[in-house]
Amino acid sequence: MIKNFDIIIVGGGAAGFFTAINIAEKNPKLKIAILERGKEVLSKVRVSGGGRCNVTHACFEPNELVKFYPRGEKELRGPFHQFCSGDTIEWFEKHGVELKIEEDGRMFPVSNSSQTIIDCFLKATEKLGIKVLTGQSVQSIFKKENHWKIDTQTDNYATEKLVMATGSNPKIWEMLQEQGHAVVSPVPSLFTFNIKDSRIKELPGVAAQVTVNVKDTKLESTGPLLITHWGMSGPAILKLSAWGARILHDKNYQFTIFVNWLNDVDYEDAEKILKDLKQEHAKKAVSKKSPFDFPNRLWESLVLASGIDSETKWADLSKIQLQNLTSQLTKAEFKVNGKSTFKEEFVTAGGIDLKEINFKKMESKIHENLYFAGEIVNIDAITGGFNFQNAWTSGFILAQNI
Repeated sequence: MIKNFDIIIVGGGAAGFFTAINIAEKNPKLKIAILERGKEVLSKVRVSGGGRCNVTHACFEPNELVKFYPRGEKELRGPFHQFCSGDTIEWFEKHGVELKIEEDGRMFPVSNSSQTIIDCFLKATEKLGIKVLTGQSVQSIFKKENHWKIDTQTDNYATEKLVMATGSNPKIWEMLQEQGHAVVSPVPSLFTFNIKDSRIKELPGVAAQVTVNVKDTKLESTGPLLITHWGMSGPAILKLSAWGARILHDKNYQFTIFVNWLNDVDYEDAEKILKDLKQEHAKKAVSKKSPFDFPNRLWESLVLASGIDSETKWADLSKIQLQNLTSQLTKAEFKVNGKSTFKEEFVTAGGIDLKEINFKKMESKIHENLYFAGEIVNIDAITGGFNFQNAWTSGFILAQNI
């Protein structure tokens, strides 16, 4: 027995729900179903932003917003002019969810709970009569005349318009390849660096504002760096992993980074500062107090790594020791050996080739009435609510069109 719908959306995540709700609001007569393979819908929304759901980012200028997308920058410019972060805020307010801006620009529900977003979506789908069907693992999709046929483990469906909002799902990508779509092979994005190094071994929890470069590449990132039990994390590292997703994958996650602990102070200026400190604090022990804006424990560690023992006074620093310390401060070299991924924040670079999508409609250029929303396409962003914004924008544009 084939179940017929006007529109079927495969994937019960953020993009799938947002798309369904927007279509139904614009055309209540349409018969819409969301097919979700799991027992629960919106599970990624639940854990995102540490359970608070980082809905979007307070960047309201489309040409600025696109700069947070290592893949998709060019393609998203048009869509963001249609539906940007400001529109997201307005949409959620209209649906009873107030958002707030945090210091770093990230936006969360005022309730500080992702459940607020989930409840908002579930309430809207129920009110609009959208069928939400769980336990529907799609086994095949194919086009028959002017309809799409979707077979799950338990049921058979037919629909005129098919929306794919399955995120990073290799099985679905394979099915779309069989339908003639090209898929850019997925590699991890947003990961932390595994580093074993005596300088940071005893410093988990220490953070500093830094600039990081990957040796022999143009990859560079600035921002807070956090030392962890396994190596390094924090926005500076995650940004680097996003922009370097392909390059670092090709290096098999074995590479060298340079960390400038003074962020924007270069070697020459740092050396001058240290020479001044040598004059001013001649009688004080070098390792005693960090003269820079980062924790004493990190300063002590870098002093020791420069071959300066804990009793050495500023006045007694040799030229070589001073140069060593300047190097440790502005271009400390660390060997990265592997990566770690936050499971719940998992993002991949890869997906449906962007050349095969009409971004004015979010429709396939290969098949009429086949649409894409969210992370299924080769678009991804750094952390901060940007991946969700892509889901909302693509879902909205697609809904307008349908």
